[in-house]
Amino acid sequence: MNKCNILFIGLDTHKTFTQLAVLKDERGAKPESLGRINTNKSAFIKLARQLQPKYPKATLHFIYEAGPCGYWIYRLLTNLGHCCYIVAPSLIPKKPGDRIKTDKRDAVKLALLFKAETLTTIYVPEAEDEAIRDLSRARETAMKDLKDAKYQLKGLFLRNNITCKVNDNWSKQHLRWLTELVLPHPSQQIVLQEMIQTITERIKRVERLVNELEHQIKQWRYYPVVKAIQAMRGVRMLVAVGTIAELGDLRRFDHPRKLMAYLGLVPSESSSGDSRRLGKITKCGNGRARRLLIEGAQTYKHKANISTELQKRQEGLSKEIVDIAWQAQLRLCRRYQRLMQKGKHRNVVVTAIAREMIAYIWAISREVVITLVDPRTRIARLPA
Repeated sequence: MNKCNILFIGLDTHKTFTQLAVLKDERGAKPESLGRINTNKSAFIKLARQLQPKYPKATLHFIYEAGPCGYWIYRLLTNLGHCCYIVAPSLIPKKPGDRIKTDKRDAVKLALLFKAETLTTIYVPEAEDEAIRDLSRARETAMKDLKDAKYQLKGLFLRNNITCKVNDNWSKQHLRWLTELVLPHPSQQIVLQEMIQTITERIKRVERLVNELEHQIKQWRYYPVVKAIQAMRGVRMLVAVGTIAELGDLRRFDHPRKLMAYLGLVPSESSSGDSRRLGKITKCGNGRARRLLIEGAQTYKHKANISTELQKRQEGLSKEIVDIAWQAQLRLCRRYQRLMQKGKHRNVVVTAIAREMIAYIWAISREVVITLVDPRTRIARLPA
């Protein structure tokens, strides 16, 4: 009579509906399909209220795949006091001969695999953390659009054999030169004016997003961490915000090597018997955070030095954080030169520096106190 301790509920979520399957935590138990419900807040609240009286002694564990629908289901169910897990779709085991895929089978498969402990769950950011991440990504998208517009203008000049007479590209003097430029055909002149207007608008768009990002992070709970890791060389505001927004709470990693592996900065390995072969980095995990770290690692090709700008970023920080940043700079600058003298490729050296950078960032983050979020406050930010 429904005396199981844990009830696994597999959710195959879609935009309009969600397929359900339940599985008891008992030996030999078989999964049971519960049909479909609407993918909205009231339907999930009703589902939880119906399952709890039916299995009064069981703890409800909901499982669903990460997808474009976001994390609001996770936040709703955890707010109601239930356990919820989101799994990575790319890490779900698949049988080679299984070529039948339906929503019902997917929900049942999630419940079975989660009970067998063969699924890999993902880290779910808080709503405020996800909002800062969206703003940081929006600034990066705007920067990419600006570069694309500039490349199109350069392509127009190259096709028409036009050489720029101003050395400082995209400065005010360069923009004035563009407005004074006259092309031989009226149609091309219209194209030129449209490109100039597009570039000007996208420059303003990037500036607006950067200013808004600088304002919003000051109310962010991770702002002390963002400010602290800027004590390191090569980690300015945009790199710091992007890294923390993508990775979230670094304290969930009990060792920096796990964080290196999470970012895909560790070399792949193929070992068997007495042979051991290391290959390229795995490149798993968050690619944007990995790219930001590699960009910051470029600065360690110079000798160790505390510049005026770096000293300003370190003002107001504790001595422990400043000491970690200086220790990191001494080690990474020496390591960069040593690897280059050994004849290593520059990309290999930069990747090795980025791998150690994240270890020092992890150490600095543990020196900062972060405010915890109460799950009960999530309900006000959920859709209807």
